[in-house]
Amino acid sequence: QVQLVESGGGLVHPGGSLTLSCIVSGLPFQRYIMGWYRQVPGKQREAVASIHSTTGLTSYSDSVAGRFHISRDNAEDTLYLQMNNLQPEDTAVYYCNTAQLPIGVTPKNYWGQGTQVTVFS
Repeated sequence: QVQLVESGGGLVHPGGSLTLSCIVSGLPFQRYIMGWYRQVPGKQREAVASIHSTTGLTSYSDSVAGRFHISRDNAEDTLYLQMNNLQPEDTAVYYCNTAQLPIGVTPKNYWGQGTQVTVFS
């Protein structure tokens, strides 16, 4: 059974930073391209960033490029998202999951509970 446990969200002011973590179990983490997604109520889920399983090659959406940094620890089956210079439009629930390069959204059989990021003045 695949489990995706996201954490690290919170409330921040514009310009602030957060680091999200996602612990993955139930699949061979080191074999998969992984990524971060976000969703605002009433809108479609958006792919934010993805990272190759071993090469470290990354891909970012235009909306976060230059501000967010995705990384992974294959020894710990953990995915990270360092988010800098956060803006109100980054407010969303953030999820991790398997991904693709370049980034994109494809149907998934499972999602974690996500972690809420709220950026407010």
